Amino acid sequence: MTDVHELYDQADQLKVDGKLDEAIAKYSEILTADPNYALAHAALAVVYGRLGKHDLAIEHARKVCDIAPQDPFSHTQLSVIYQRAYAGTNNMQFIQDAEDAMARSQMLQQGNA
Repeated sequence: MTDVHELYDQADQLKVDGKLDEAIAKYSEILTADPNYALAHAALAVVYGRLGKHDLAIEHARKVCDIAPQDPFSHTQLSVIYQRAYAGTNNMQFIQDAEDAMARSQMLQQGNA
């Protein structure tokens, strides 16, 4: 049986190769085995963002923050996902959400969480 780390490597290669739908399927397979596998959620946030599926990208980026709430990078990634969502939609709420996520990241980096 293939473990989640091997599946992740396979999914990541599919993403690199531009086979985004196949990558999504593989990352989803990982999450079926381990719903809290943060790297798969983070990768899905990126892939869905590339596809313009901003709601799904945000959902997965938020899940990473739920899994690792004290990790500053998780909140930085969420901020970037919100920024890309804004760029794709011009929805100003995404700017505020991006700023909030970045502020949280900075608080964590400074040890003020």
